[in-house]
Amino acid sequence: MKALILVDVQYDFLPGGALAVPNGDQIIPVLNQIQEKFPLVVATQDWHPSSHGSFASNHDGKQPFDKGELAGMEQILWPDHCVQGQKGAELSKALNTLKVEAIFRKGTDPEIDSYSGFFDNGKKKSTGLADYLKGRGVEEVYLGGLAADFCVAFTALDAIEQGFRLNLIEDATRPIDEDGWEKMKSSIKEKGGKFITSANL
Repeated sequence: MKALILVDVQYDFLPGGALAVPNGDQIIPVLNQIQEKFPLVVATQDWHPSSHGSFASNHDGKQPFDKGELAGMEQILWPDHCVQGQKGAELSKALNTLKVEAIFRKGTDPEIDSYSGFFDNGKKKSTGLADYLKGRGVEEVYLGGLAADFCVAFTALDAIEQGFRLNLIEDATRPIDEDGWEKMKSSIKEKGGKFITSANL
């Protein structure tokens, strides 16, 4: 079976949000249109406590996009975003969520960041997404969402590592940084991931 994963289509990643992805809102009509082609649709949701260690505001003298360290790993320090219970953390009302059967929250541990929908960045804790998909008989996953070069890309790499066939829908995602996205695309392709457009579905 195949499943569609909608990655972090939240207000803070859309125009006007705290960590807006350029033209991020353009993917929503695409994601709404393609959902009917999938027997299973799930979503991920960044869900940070306000004390999260990835926020620049929680480090004295640091500015957003400075480099820092978290859980022993290099960490980009972000503007406060997707804070639990706040408007910016909500899935966009423009996104059709009627077919979404489950939402997997990530980034809840203040001590470590979590880009992937499957694991935190140190692979210390699983979100349960892989087990859920395997329990439903899913063998192939399709990805869209935000941002391409971070949460979508890391979700894609973990999907491959977990044994799923991976298809990334290029017109259903947008990056923060184009150069970073090109590097991540190369990594995904090297590991066997495929890139398609919604027209190919």
